[in-house]
Amino acid sequence: MKALDTNILVRFLVQDDAQQAEAVYQVFKNAEKNQEVLFVPLLVVLETLWVLESVYEISRKEILDALDGLLLMPILKFQTIEVIFGFIDSARQTANDLSDLLIAHAAKDSGCRSVLTFDKKASKFPLFELLTTKR
Repeated sequence: MKALDTNILVRFLVQDDAQQAEAVYQVFKNAEKNQEVLFVPLLVVLETLWVLESVYEISRKEILDALDGLLLMPILKFQTIEVIFGFIDSARQTANDLSDLLIAHAAKDSGCRSVLTFDKKASKFPLFELLTTKR
C-alpha cells in the first residue's frame, strides 16, 4: 500500500495544475483497476483542511463536502476514519475552526478527556479546556 501526501489530495480537489491533476487521476484510476488501496494519514487530512481554507480560501461547506466525497472513494483508506466522521459531524454543527475540531476528535479517539489550549475560541468546544495563566 502507498500513502498520499497533502499535495496529491489538493491537486485532485482543486485541479489548479492540469498536469499534476492528470497524474493524480491516473494514479487513482490505476489503483481502482488493480484493486489497490491508497492510505490517507490523519495528518494529511489536517494539512489538507488548512491548505484549502487558508491558501485557496475554499468555503467550509465545500471543504466538508469534498471530504465526504473522498470518504466515498473505495481506493482511499483513511487513518482513524471514526475520527474523521466525528470531526465532520461536529464541523457541520458548530462554527469552530476545522483544524481545532479534527485535533479534538483525534485526541478523544486516543483516550483524552480534553485538549488543553490557550485559544479562547477553541475552548468553547466541549473537547477543549482553556488553560489560564495567573496574572
